[in-house]
Amino acid sequence: MGAEAQGATADRYTIIPRVLVFSFSPDGKVLLLKGAPHKRIWANLWNGIGGHVEAGESILDAAKRELAEETGLTAARWNFCGQIMVNTQGRIGIGFFVFKAEELRGELIESSEGELGWFAPDELPGCPLVEDLPVLIGKAARFQAGARPFWGLYQYDERDQLVMSFSS
Repeated sequence: MGAEAQGATADRYTIIPRVLVFSFSPDGKVLLLKGAPHKRIWANLWNGIGGHVEAGESILDAAKRELAEETGLTAARWNFCGQIMVNTQGRIGIGFFVFKAEELRGELIESSEGELGWFAPDELPGCPLVEDLPVLIGKAARFQAGARPFWGLYQYDERDQLVMSFSS
């Protein structure tokens, strides 16, 4: 069945797929990346590990690639925590897939994407974070293998402020 037969036409809503990966140390610290100053989005802000899904790549393969590219690490276990649709109020939206990577292996190596750091939960309030990060870190930290994933919708109000809603 071709793309048009599946309803993939120019007049339909389209999403840009992205992945977001959180890893936690045994003592509960989360690994974050501070976007390099030259980055177009999230420059100088701490975020999870992640990025765009490349053409021909599965969502999980994208998460594994992003973890390796941005940190030099691999993970023995992967848990899909949830998915969020971002309504950009246009015909192109963003869909991102949140993972928890466990049992990290390898040596932590920084990339051109930015600076890496491990943070305890009580250190996060004083850090320049991507605005939804505290909520997503909490959801990923509490996620247990075999649990139901969360489903989120992000929209922007009349003041261009992010409004987040979640269900499971």
